[in-house]
Amino acid sequence: MLFSGGMVPAYIVMTQVLQLKNSIWALILPLAMNAFYIMIMRTFFIRSIPEPILEAARIEGASELRILLKIVLPLSLPGIATIALFSTLGYWNDWFNASLYIDNPQLVPLQSLLMKIENNLEFMRQNADIAFTSGAFSGIPQDGAKMAMVVISTVPIAITYPFFQKYFISGLTIGGVKE
Repeated sequence: MLFSGGMVPAYIVMTQVLQLKNSIWALILPLAMNAFYIMIMRTFFIRSIPEPILEAARIEGASELRILLKIVLPLSLPGIATIALFSTLGYWNDWFNASLYIDNPQLVPLQSLLMKIENNLEFMRQNADIAFTSGAFSGIPQDGAKMAMVVISTVPIAITYPFFQKYFISGLTIGGVKE
């Protein structure tokens, strides 16, 4: 359960078949298609897009592409905003794929770098008592460093949320159709 069942084949495909090791695409592609997002949009379309609106557009002579572009997409902005927020959180918090696919220090994302810093601080704390009995390294920051990392990793998401908020509120007010 520690390693997902598809991790080894996915690693082989990404590194040997697609040759994406040390590429930004190695971080983008594993999270691009997600069955959870498909289920969110399917449920959103079934519950939030009224069939009478689509039927009225068909009666008016609109093609399926025009119905998609002019009616369905504007009404589905709350669902798309939800998936965009989940994707943003997923990409921002993903350090595991970076540890698998990225060796180049120029391409390491911030979360992976913060994880390495935390691991190094923990290693220094554990070995400070063994190596230095004089107490020179007793002042290694413990909670302060972790809290600083939490702030660094949380602030960008807290800043982006207000841009998505208007779509969430409009999703609550998608109106009813008289039948």
